[in-house]
Amino acid sequence: VQLQASGGGLVQAGDSLRLSCAASGRTFGSYTMGWFRQAPGKERELVAGISGPGGSTYYADSVKGRFAISRDNAKNTVYLQMNSLKPGDTAVYYCGAARFAAPAAASQYNYWGQGTEVTVSS
Repeated sequence: VQLQASGGGLVQAGDSLRLSCAASGRTFGSYTMGWFRQAPGKERELVAGISGPGGSTYYADSVKGRFAISRDNAKNTVYLQMNSLKPGDTAVYYCGAARFAAPAAASQYNYWGQGTEVTVSS
């Protein structure tokens, strides 16, 4: 599966952004999808994941209540709605995919798109 992320940008604290990740292929619905982020000098971290059918989700504690992951299998697209953004959310955001994996299983994501940069100013 090939992934293409978009939607990043420069926003102020408290603003919202929606990231999108479009996937190629006819088996998109069989992939667990996730959003990761990597801030300068830090390791990549899983912030949200969603199962193939969309019934199971995972969120990192740092984004619970502010971010929402969703997917449209008919459009081969996964979204990350980010609300109440904070300067600490500044990072390059990547979408990832995994076959037959739980949404929270960060180490099992093995397909990656290019990143989209999110900068939150204070």
